[in-house]
Amino acid sequence: MRVDEFDFQLPNERIALRPARPRDTARMLVVRPHDTPGFQDKGVRDLPELLQPGDALVFNDTKVIPAQLEGYRLREDVRAGFSVTLHMRTGHDRWRAFARPAKKLKTADLVVFEGNQFHLTARVAEKTEGGEVLLVFDKSGPELDTAIASVGHVPLPPYIAQKRAEDAQDRLDYQTIFADRDGAVAAPTAGLHFTPQLLQALTDRGIETHRVTLHVGAGTFLPVKADDTDDHKMHAEWGEVPEKTAAALLSVKARGNKVVSVGTTSLRILESSTQSSGAIRAFSGETSIFITPGYTFRAVDALMTNFHLPKSTLFMLVSAFSGLETMRAAYEHAIKNEYRFYSYGDSSLLFPTGSTRQEAP
Repeated sequence: MRVDEFDFQLPNERIALRPARPRDTARMLVVRPHDTPGFQDKGVRDLPELLQPGDALVFNDTKVIPAQLEGYRLREDVRAGFSVTLHMRTGHDRWRAFARPAKKLKTADLVVFEGNQFHLTARVAEKTEGGEVLLVFDKSGPELDTAIASVGHVPLPPYIAQKRAEDAQDRLDYQTIFADRDGAVAAPTAGLHFTPQLLQALTDRGIETHRVTLHVGAGTFLPVKADDTDDHKMHAEWGEVPEKTAAALLSVKARGNKVVSVGTTSLRILESSTQSSGAIRAFSGETSIFITPGYTFRAVDALMTNFHLPKSTLFMLVSAFSGLETMRAAYEHAIKNEYRFYSYGDSSLLFPTGSTRQEAP
């Protein structure tokens, strides 16, 4: 499909720069493609009543690390400043990262990052097209994690970072209450809306909660530069569906209840782990699954997600789930009714439309 089919105009004032407080007071647009009317204006706190006892919510328990590093390159005693965004760990002492400006770095360069307590250096082991580098650090394991936490900054999405600086509050706001496993450089933002009070209300309703992991990479911020979706390459991300979660979700489906993914990240790792028969299996490894209209969903029966950027892979995904025309109309409704967009914005609860073609992970 042509990428421009997923374009829309968003007024600048609809971009949320801070989350709702309390988190579960955000609005939520319910989208049911086959109902009339197809849209309902609700709130996140209405979620328990929108689901049935026995349904299951699936959360991503990844934890955002301060993956934005500011540093300088040393070459023949000449310094050149640059920044990197870590996006995938590939060893105890190495990370793949996106560098800006990438032209300042060459293979074998020594780079330095400094913080209040740490002096962190790395060698550029590889450099690829698109500004991606492989950094091999002088520290490894937990020592490297501690150093990154000291020198790094929260990698706020560009549409927020261009409007204001990161501050101490973002270290709290840009983390879900499920965050447990270090490795993400972007938050699974649908999970930002949950509070202990909302989780208790869901439990009281008889709704199950389960966890998966997908370490969201910086590729989620990259624009789609191709003119056709067939020409776009997704960056791989590491994820896991535990055996316990897979077994529980199979039981949910067997009794006729819904598996509800909280966020596109949970959805992508679940779909990556599910066989063509619809059987959800345990999974651990990398996935670069790219979901566009025509994909047949095998694991997920409903999707809770925020409002996404035009021409993004995430808007393509929700268009695959609920239909492109439905989602274009839903976003027009959200803009008209002053919903807040993107990472710190409001939410939606999407129900699926039928589709025919299945794309392999």
